Amino acid sequence: MLIHPNPDPVAFSIGPLQVHWYGLMYLVAFIQFVVLGRVRIKQPHIAAKGWKNEDIDDMLFYGVLGVIIGGRLGEVLFYNPSFYFLHPAEIFAVWKGGMSFHGGFIGVLIAMSLWARKAKRNLADVYDFIAPMVPLGYAAGRLGNFINHELPGRIASPDLPWAMQWPGITDHLVHPSPLYQMLVDGILLFVILWLYARKPRPRLAVGALFVMLYGCARFFTEYFRVPDFEVTFAGITISAGQMYSIPMIIGGAILLVGAYQYAGRKSAAKA
Repeated sequence: MLIHPNPDPVAFSIGPLQVHWYGLMYLVAFIQFVVLGRVRIKQPHIAAKGWKNEDIDDMLFYGVLGVIIGGRLGEVLFYNPSFYFLHPAEIFAVWKGGMSFHGGFIGVLIAMSLWARKAKRNLADVYDFIAPMVPLGYAAGRLGNFINHELPGRIASPDLPWAMQWPGITDHLVHPSPLYQMLVDGILLFVILWLYARKPRPRLAVGALFVMLYGCARFFTEYFRVPDFEVTFAGITISAGQMYSIPMIIGGAILLVGAYQYAGRKSAAKA
């Protein structure tokens, strides 16, 4: 059995300004995007497309807006609209947590489409370029959730070595679900995507693989997390996170197959 360390959500204070761990995790996410991006543009098949350091910095600005605006609006609209309707000022309290990955995902897609138009880049190439840099940023966010005492897991067996006592839950042990999602949806997905993207792939294949694998990983790890709400289809009950992940699994798989089929037809036409 483990005990949640229950750290202070405030990392440090500068006068009246409080800097929260949750916010610092977003800073970590943005820094790793820049670092990995600079590594990625040195890969021969990426360098051949003319990517530059300035592109990464420019994309980061658009991406930050997409993540923050999309993530917060996703939390408001997808998960807890009734609360935020009654407390509209809380919409802006992002330092308290409450960011939806699915909302942030949509926000980044829109932001990158705007950047691609500005930079005159093929949008599929942009998605393929950034996809391997996303999972570690997501992992940092889930670590921030854990520090912030958010997303407690479902009831765990006392025999589970890492079953955890969680702040505010005193009558049973739970799964440390933010750590599961950090490890599976974040770090494991990063390793798979980074290795896959090290070689030339059909256009949109890397982006499609990210969408499909994240949907699969999130669908799995949601089984260990207390759901925001649940829905029932054909007698099967799933969580909100699983419901929002199903379109990602299906859509990602369709795009991945389509990317390889299109590449195959192009190669056959040149033969």
